[in-house]
Amino acid sequence: MLELFPDQPVYEYPQLINITYSFLWAFVLASVIAITHRLTFTGENYPKNFFQSLILGAVVTTLVMMAIGDSLARGLGVFGAMAIIRFRTRVDDPRDVLFLFAALSTGLAIGVYGFTISFVGSILFCLVAFLLHVSPFKSFAQPSHLFFSIAQTSELPAVERELNTLCLHTRLVTVLVNKENTLRYHYAVTFKKGVDKQRAMETLLQVSGVRQLKITTNEMLQD
Repeated sequence: MLELFPDQPVYEYPQLINITYSFLWAFVLASVIAITHRLTFTGENYPKNFFQSLILGAVVTTLVMMAIGDSLARGLGVFGAMAIIRFRTRVDDPRDVLFLFAALSTGLAIGVYGFTISFVGSILFCLVAFLLHVSPFKSFAQPSHLFFSIAQTSELPAVERELNTLCLHTRLVTVLVNKENTLRYHYAVTFKKGVDKQRAMETLLQVSGVRQLKITTNEMLQD
């Protein structure tokens, strides 16, 4: 029977078995990391494409490392080929970057037949992620960004009362004066559980004087 954690290819078995075994381990460990990311995710809408990227990234990294082996020429060739590809996907949350790096590192370790370190490292990473998730250092969802205009400041208390019923946290970011001489407010808000953007929009639009209402979760979006 094939060793569970061989730190080098088991040469008495065909190469196809060693390769298949490596890819299976990459898939299993990357799936554990992806599931951990899903269970500890605190945002509103979970990005399913990121879940798939964690698993596929580990498998591809395993493929690349096994193809390179100990050949410097192959390594330089792969480096040149990867330099042609431009990755323009932006990851806003540093925590997501670390999960992606963990999945790629797992694939890298398996690609050089480091099964022991890949298994131990992946399990420890997931355990630490769970411990931090239940600790006081738990990460919270990224705040939504609320924009609205009112004609005069006397209308603001009514808006803030509705925000208190809809949100756990609110923070005034900016106040601007539009060309129409109306006040444009920007709030960073965290909605209560069960409150979605549609409900918040419908509630705030019923407040007298509220105009040009917009809610977004993109922090880099300028209004």
